[in-house]
Amino acid sequence: MSSTFIRNGFIAAGLVNILAVLFLSRAFTNAVIPETDPVVMSNFGLLMIAVWGLVFLAVATRYQYVKWAVGAFVVEKLVYAVVWFRWITTHEVGAVYARDLFAGVFYSVYGLNDFIFFLFFVAVFYQLHRLDAKPLSEGALRERKI
Repeated sequence: MSSTFIRNGFIAAGLVNILAVLFLSRAFTNAVIPETDPVVMSNFGLLMIAVWGLVFLAVATRYQYVKWAVGAFVVEKLVYAVVWFRWITTHEVGAVYARDLFAGVFYSVYGLNDFIFFLFFVAVFYQLHRLDAKPLSEGALRERKI
């Protein structure tokens, strides 16, 4: 993967986290989302999803220096994807749509989004791990400013 693709992936992950939460929760005023899953998707939980988005944006241009932070992103996305899978297989999303369209959309897609970005972060982490395992050439040292 090119560094431009990776940078844009981090930017996309950040913007999706922030904008989806703000839009679908109507800036934290949509009561149906936290009522539907008060443990994971409380207003505080939604705020923390937006904060993760800020972190993804913050590392977009410096990801190559924070391999273990990228590893933490892998874990974060996996946790949300698993929690969503457990939720979607034990609840009726149609009932959420009946209460609120935006909440229904949120519960329909958030885990799929997290799983896609989990795969992206795994690929980035693997690429960074491979780079760390190789001896660096003089040009690579200059590029990484080591």
